[in-house]
Amino acid sequence: MTQNISSDKTVLVTGAVIEQEGRILIMRRGPGGKLAGKWEFPGGKIEPGETPAQCLARELREELGIDATIGDLLWTGDHAYPDRTVRMFFLRVSAFSGTISLRDHDQMEWVAAADLENHDLLPADLPFARWLAISKRTSNAQH
Repeated sequence: MTQNISSDKTVLVTGAVIEQEGRILIMRRGPGGKLAGKWEFPGGKIEPGETPAQCLARELREELGIDATIGDLLWTGDHAYPDRTVRMFFLRVSAFSGTISLRDHDQMEWVAAADLENHDLLPADLPFARWLAISKRTSNAQH
């Protein structure tokens, strides 16, 4: 009996939670790339030897032109796309310096957590966006 061996590749990816005045930064992928037009939390693929925090700091420099101080890991989850599995690491950005520029994206928006699902988010980002909205709602209700 032969066994089907999955050729799924797991890609490790970071996502940034950058918050200002109660709103969270999301970016829209520019035309021509994979999943163009989808909204996402800024971040990117973890390179060999990098920690999620090191990756996120590098990606934010490359993609947005900012220097970020990376804070706590907020959430980890897997999403299976047809050609690969993505393991997401969402981390809080506690501070950043510089002016955000659009290098890999064609739009950016500061969005309340409750409104994140109103954007066409990447499938891998959607479970975290839902979790974030619930956690913000719960946190606000306790204050």
